[in-house]
Amino acid sequence: MKAFLMAAGKGTRLKPFTDDHPKCLIPIHGKPLLRIWIDLMARHGITEVLINTHHHSDQVERFVSETRPHTPITLHTVYEPELLGSAGTIWENRTFTAGHQDFLIAYADNLTNLDISRLAEAHRQSRRGGCILTMALMHAPNPSQCGIATLDGENNITQFIEKPQHPAGDLANAGIYIASKEIYDVMADHAGAEKIWDLGHHILPVLAGRMRGFHITPYYLKDIGTPEAYRTALIQWPDATAGKPVQVGC
Repeated sequence: MKAFLMAAGKGTRLKPFTDDHPKCLIPIHGKPLLRIWIDLMARHGITEVLINTHHHSDQVERFVSETRPHTPITLHTVYEPELLGSAGTIWENRTFTAGHQDFLIAYADNLTNLDISRLAEAHRQSRRGGCILTMALMHAPNPSQCGIATLDGENNITQFIEKPQHPAGDLANAGIYIASKEIYDVMADHAGAEKIWDLGHHILPVLAGRMRGFHITPYYLKDIGTPEAYRTALIQWPDATAGKPVQVGC
């Protein structure tokens, strides 16, 4: 399976840590976040990864070049002079997954030990019912700051709203998906409508009824987008990797 790994963001909320470094290379106990992602994907059989770059792209390119000899994954980078947004990146690089039924989409600013193999298997089962995307979900302590999914009794996502003012629940988008190639048909209807177009705002809401949720419990995920979240992740990560329960959240 191939994967898109979104790593181009400027990390403005994580200043001053991102003044001189890209967010995807922020260290977690001495290990760059991007390396944690590459190792995780390798353990679950991901064969090729496309990493988009923008902020401090030279550092990301150098890191990827140094990492290639030490991973079984084929690593590609694509530089965006102007940010395209998550949906824009996937659309502009859609030939990367040509010939593949399913592929992974993930955000490199999340710290996680999610079992990607279980997520992929859940998607294969869901696809038989017409699902074209399976979304990892977590219970969020601040749901108004997240994309919130509403599920039916069979974990089908019946509604998705990005950062709702009045959340209907606390099941939040964890920023990790398995998508099927049919998503490109949906994206084609929206291509060119926005200069920067985002999965959460522009694509996921119209996929309601064709998505299924996958609860990430008992796995760990933390968006390290702020200094406070980063410091919390540094405290929690040793327990998470040891299998101890810790609070996840966006």
